[in-house]
Amino acid sequence: MPRDYSLDKIRNIGIMAHIDAGKTTFTERVLFYTGKKHKIGEVHEGAAEMDWMDQEKERGITITSAATTCFWRDNKINIIDTPGHVDFTVEVERSLRVLDGAIAVFDGQAGVEPQSETVWRQADKYNVPRLCFINKMDKMGADFYMSLDSIQTRLNSRAFAIQLPIGADSSFSGLIDLLEQKAYKFEGNFGEKIVEIAIPEDMQADVEKYRSLAVERIAEFNDSLTEKYLNGEEITVEELKVALRKGVIANGAYPVLCGTALQNIGVQMALDAVCDYLPSPLDVPELQGTEVRDETKQVEIKPNDSAPFVGLAFKIATDPFVGKLCFVRVYQGVLASGSYIVNSSTGNKERVGRLVRMHANHREEVKEIFAGDIAAVIGLKDTTTGNTLCAEDFPILLESIKFPEPVIKIAVEPKTKVDQEKMGVALARLAEEDPTFRVETDEETSQTLISGMGELHLEIIVDRMKREFGVEANVGKPQVSYRETIREKAEAQGKYVKQSGGRGQYGDCWLRVEPFQEEGKSFVFADEVKGGAIPREYIPAIEKGVKEALTSGVLAGYPIVDVKVTVFDGSYHEVDSSELAFKMAAIFGFKDAVQKAKPVLLEPVMKVEVTTPEDYMGNIIGDLNAKRGQIDEMVDRPNSIKLIRAKVPLAEMFGYSTSLRSMSQGRANYAMEFLKYAEVPRNILEQIKEKVGK
Repeated sequence: MPRDYSLDKIRNIGIMAHIDAGKTTFTERVLFYTGKKHKIGEVHEGAAEMDWMDQEKERGITITSAATTCFWRDNKINIIDTPGHVDFTVEVERSLRVLDGAIAVFDGQAGVEPQSETVWRQADKYNVPRLCFINKMDKMGADFYMSLDSIQTRLNSRAFAIQLPIGADSSFSGLIDLLEQKAYKFEGNFGEKIVEIAIPEDMQADVEKYRSLAVERIAEFNDSLTEKYLNGEEITVEELKVALRKGVIANGAYPVLCGTALQNIGVQMALDAVCDYLPSPLDVPELQGTEVRDETKQVEIKPNDSAPFVGLAFKIATDPFVGKLCFVRVYQGVLASGSYIVNSSTGNKERVGRLVRMHANHREEVKEIFAGDIAAVIGLKDTTTGNTLCAEDFPILLESIKFPEPVIKIAVEPKTKVDQEKMGVALARLAEEDPTFRVETDEETSQTLISGMGELHLEIIVDRMKREFGVEANVGKPQVSYRETIREKAEAQGKYVKQSGGRGQYGDCWLRVEPFQEEGKSFVFADEVKGGAIPREYIPAIEKGVKEALTSGVLAGYPIVDVKVTVFDGSYHEVDSSELAFKMAAIFGFKDAVQKAKPVLLEPVMKVEVTTPEDYMGNIIGDLNAKRGQIDEMVDRPNSIKLIRAKVPLAEMFGYSTSLRSMSQGRANYAMEFLKYAEVPRNILEQIKEKVGK
């Protein structure tokens, strides 16, 4: 089956914004005008097509990034609608990794908001070309010029207007296209009829001013246009569009459009701009892959259908009808249903079951997907987010998607025995979908602990367990994962002797413990027993006993890490010795040796980056110091923005989103990731021991 759209006619775009900027409504209008929808769904009525999870309909926010394909002016547009809430930045991150362009939607009344800055920085990280759409121009207090200025100053972007609004808030009635120097109004029930009108007299001066600014900026991307501009010669609209496209693709220009998605003004022109200015897969820099067989060799990945298949799995979702869906961006070659491919991240072979194009949560089956396309694969067993998929004879690794470590942990307890059984399945499914969500079991209390990016994140997870899997659970308070280790070498004897009529129990071993550190290993066991002091068959039982003792430390009952344990002597009894006796002896000996080896408690320390306007810097630094933080550096950013880098114990960071918001009136934001485990100060250790009752 040949491809239905040539590469130059494909656009892979994301729609990103601060929460409540109206981007889901914007996407709804896009689907309506491109013919994907026959009825418009409003977010405030809980009927938006892209927000298909129950929680999204209730809360009116976008949690997962729904993917959909639509068509406009002979172009095929794959759209990813991404969340605007900080706890779900993982969705934004993984979407931007596979997109070629994006539309940043802003609230015309608020301009740039904190999460707009976060998603903008994420787009900078992946060099994603962008258009800006100032939405809600019909809202009371909407101000296009203030919003434009906030984009230019707070985002340090090379943004300039290519449209101007006619009127504002309740008098907003149409748009002026600055390149064409034409004005338009939108008629019909849904603004589907675009009518050209005369440019209002009182706007002539503004049109002249902003058009000449736009032309001056656009001319920078073409030497002959610069010459024409300087000589005062006329530049055609077509020449301007070609040069602007070049500027957008090079991340040197961010054209600003405007409208109101809710009142159906300006969305079709934004779609025109997507086709005119955002890149196709042919326009973006070629990807570099690494050969699996020789990691020193780099290979260029080109959007070419006849080359071997290479793709990236960027999202896993669970569909109630077909099971696991794996969203894939194809970078090279063709992927056909029924074919075999290799997951080069794991080395496993996978069979492609069916291929589907997604429209929010509806599916359309296809036989093949081609270079430059995005679709979902059904049938992959061992693939997770960030894995590279490739043809069997072309083992290549793409750079994976890096996700931040979960920073908050809570205990969840099923309410009934039935819930207990269902909860395991539910959590495994949810962890597969979301790389920033982890599940573990506390050995001592047998509690299930779930970790994630923030309180809303875990709240949604618990909510999904209830709705999708019917699991009722009680939720505990946030907590920290501590560890224990030793600082010195020590030896101890472990002896387990029991005699109570009949066969007794006898196990006796000498253990040496010492600090040990090696990447990827937290424990090493060695056998140095000479002369048959302990028969060979009992050595595995000793190792088993040590492993069991590792799970609960001597200070506060936390797992012991970074330790080498050597069994070097002991004795046995011909009749009474058994595996159980030696396992018990090892547990006693290990605990005793650790007590002598100067045990210490370790806590997770986070690398914290706070981005803040200069006015709030003093308060924020004072607060970080009070949290046992260590300030590493302060970096000046454009527009009086400061970046503070620090190391802070995780235990001090709970509730930081809220306190940072109040310290900076919502204008500062932060990111943190796990850095290392470090020794807990003595006074804090005593508090922790008290808390766990040690």
